[in-house]
Amino acid sequence: MLPRPNPYETRKKQLEIAAHLINLHPNTIEYLKRVERSLIVSIPIIMDDGSLKIYEGYRVHHSTLRGPAKGGVRYMPDLTLDDIKALAFLMTFRNALLGIPLGGSKGGVRVDVKSLSKKELERLTRRYTAEIINMIGPDIDILAPDVNTNEETMAWMMDVYSMQKGRSVPSVAVGKPLEIGGTVGQDEAAGRGMYYILQALSEKLSFDIKPLHIVIQGFGKVGSVIAKILYEQGCKILAVTDSTGGIYAEKGLEITNTVLKWKQEGKQFKDFKADGIKYITIPDIFNIKCDILIPAAIENQITSKNVDNINCKIIFEGADGPITSKADKVLNEKGIIVVPDILANSGALIVSYFEYIQSIHAYFWDLERVNREMKTILLEAFEKVWNLSKNQNCSLRNAAYMIAISNVAKSHELRGLFP
Repeated sequence: MLPRPNPYETRKKQLEIAAHLINLHPNTIEYLKRVERSLIVSIPIIMDDGSLKIYEGYRVHHSTLRGPAKGGVRYMPDLTLDDIKALAFLMTFRNALLGIPLGGSKGGVRVDVKSLSKKELERLTRRYTAEIINMIGPDIDILAPDVNTNEETMAWMMDVYSMQKGRSVPSVAVGKPLEIGGTVGQDEAAGRGMYYILQALSEKLSFDIKPLHIVIQGFGKVGSVIAKILYEQGCKILAVTDSTGGIYAEKGLEITNTVLKWKQEGKQFKDFKADGIKYITIPDIFNIKCDILIPAAIENQITSKNVDNINCKIIFEGADGPITSKADKVLNEKGIIVVPDILANSGALIVSYFEYIQSIHAYFWDLERVNREMKTILLEAFEKVWNLSKNQNCSLRNAAYMIAISNVAKSHELRGLFP
């Protein structure tokens, strides 16, 4: 079995391509390819049966040139340090593209959360937070939820940090429950932001959203939301998957009252049965002809092995890094438009930034303001990326990175090197 592609190497390759397009100085390229600091920690916890287990955790700061770092925490059984480096890297340039004055970080624990009880999960989270506490803080590095973490996880993390500081510090984490400083709109932000970009893209390319045929890999925080929005707009959702497999219907799935309800009840797609609906494996999702493909699960899903099977017009990267650099080149040659992760799923980042601001000022916004301001930031970024892509005759990904890298490089140039 071949090793999976290294996501950190993919990110560095993307940087090099875009950096050369803007004639960035080799010294700056070398500087931006490295992370500022990495921490590996051991996380010992007592299990419910009294035994001791020790897990490995990570926290990485890629860059704090433009402000405090910010990034999620994910729990996955095959997580590596390079995974975390790649995600921190992405956060740096995503913030720069959007004009948000923050840097990039990421963290996580190598653990299968399905094997833990709730109490074990809480002990793991609290110990992990304590181990990385010197690397985090409102003016250092802000925590956020990611794969297999949620608002409850953030509440535990905020509590550990606050207890160490002797006062409540809600701005150390975002994605929190509303009752302790969370913000409205966070749950749907990534999917709703993706829809705003799709609207803008439809205007640029003069197509109607309503008759589109959609395929979605992943039905979590991003996939389920964009599926519901597009279904309500009249799109035909042909297929969706979760971690167990997927379901396909030639005439389209009923999302709102059937598929969403099934998942909200904690059920898996492998057990879903209904007339006109066919079970598919996760790899099958990439063989289905459609207008828009949305990979919204995890990284490295579209690779050189399956890219030739992709038959769509547009790909929206709902996950971080779902396409490898080799596959990306093939998609570009095939004329498939890829709206890159750095832009496509940035709604959640923007709204979490709003939460950070609101927590600091203890003044909270209503949903209308959150969505309005999120849409403004996203569409300004999209317009810049689209225009540069057309002017330079390059992919949206390269255009996005050219803008982001220029912004980070300028910060590096202005600050210089210490000492």
